[in-house]
Amino acid sequence: MDLGIAGLRVVVTAGAAGIGRGIVDAFVEEGARVFACDIDAEALAALPDTVGRSRTDVADRDAVAAMMDQAVEFLGGLDVLVNNAGIAGPTGRVEEITPEDWDRCLTVCLTSQFNCARLAVPHLRQSANASIVNLSSAAGKFGFALRSPYAAAKWGVIGFTKSLAIELGGAGIRVNAILPGLVAGDRQRRVLESKAQQQGTSFADMEARAFSFVSVKEYVTARQLADQILLLCSPRGRTISGQAISIDGDTRMLS
Repeated sequence: MDLGIAGLRVVVTAGAAGIGRGIVDAFVEEGARVFACDIDAEALAALPDTVGRSRTDVADRDAVAAMMDQAVEFLGGLDVLVNNAGIAGPTGRVEEITPEDWDRCLTVCLTSQFNCARLAVPHLRQSANASIVNLSSAAGKFGFALRSPYAAAKWGVIGFTKSLAIELGGAGIRVNAILPGLVAGDRQRRVLESKAQQQGTSFADMEARAFSFVSVKEYVTARQLADQILLLCSPRGRTISGQAISIDGDTRMLS
């Protein structure tokens, strides 16, 4: 299906590996022009030659400003911002979580989206097909025992998304959030391993428990997330804004 996004100018944060790399690859396949930032220099070096890149910590406002200037110059403007960067954050009871770990999780998972959006919007206002996609999580709908910083940040992403959609709709900029569930990959494995260790059980038992709250008992893939994002950013998605779209196999709760 031709989504009509050839030539679209796209910035993807944390775009060198995992979900971000899947998003970058999907846009490139559709003929979009892509710029990715990441903290992993080795992963950045493995991106296709046509993709612009910058080693950037999105929690660092000065670094984000430099990255955005570089991206806009490389792309010749901006049509799409995909705020993908995030970390799992600490696993533990609230009294065990350090303020430093709490602050870092909220900064990377939530404040970084503000850091990028505030600089992207003036450029997006000049686009004929402008959109922002923020990565939230199924944890943005449910409380998540032993991962309160992550859940708090991802709930915040949804509030940020809906507020921006109202604020920017008149300028023709649509803003949506994607809420992945259990995503195949090393990061999901590390999260389940950490929770298994915290609760004194095995990885297999923790994985089975996680899937007990999901109707479709399959891991979500990065490509499935990317395909939804492509649709939202295409002309076919011009009237979709302010939505928190779950791609999670019908997760009912988290624990």
